[in-house]
Amino acid sequence: MSRVLVAYGTKHGATAEIAEAIAEELRRGGHSVDCVPADDVAGVEAYDAAVIGSAVYMKRWRSDAKRLLRRESKALAKRPFWIFSSGPFGDNPDPSWAEPRGIVRRAEHLGARAHVVFGGRVPLEPSNFMERSVVAKTPVEHRDLRDWEEIRGWASAIGAELAAGVGRSAIQAP
Repeated sequence: MSRVLVAYGTKHGATAEIAEAIAEELRRGGHSVDCVPADDVAGVEAYDAAVIGSAVYMKRWRSDAKRLLRRESKALAKRPFWIFSSGPFGDNPDPSWAEPRGIVRRAEHLGARAHVVFGGRVPLEPSNFMERSVVAKTPVEHRDLRDWEEIRGWASAIGAELAAGVGRSAIQAP
């Protein structure tokens, strides 16, 4: 099977948890997976494929994930890779706020197989006035919109595609 890198940019840990779920599903499919923060990635050359994700704040990826995508662009273009974003939450989430158009365009140009936006979670330990306000105003049932079945299903499809050796396809949303 394939050796896969799952790298992520996170602020409060919710995106790291999504990355770990993706990594675990890929492992279940028989792949060897390293799941690490984007800043800890020295390079992607040792991997057959990569999944890179980031928390999104106001249509922007975390800087560590952006740097990884930019720094490793030539190597990523030579292997299958996918990207994901996480962020929308609340009782009326707007997924467009988690759609980093520039990142998607760059990934598409490099040949990314897909980009998906997963629901996010409010900070468990808000660190400033703005975060505390958001948490206080978000109903409990809307504070975590991560759909674990959707996340595992997406990762499973990646694993199956890698196992089948399927060729490059256009970037797509689920």
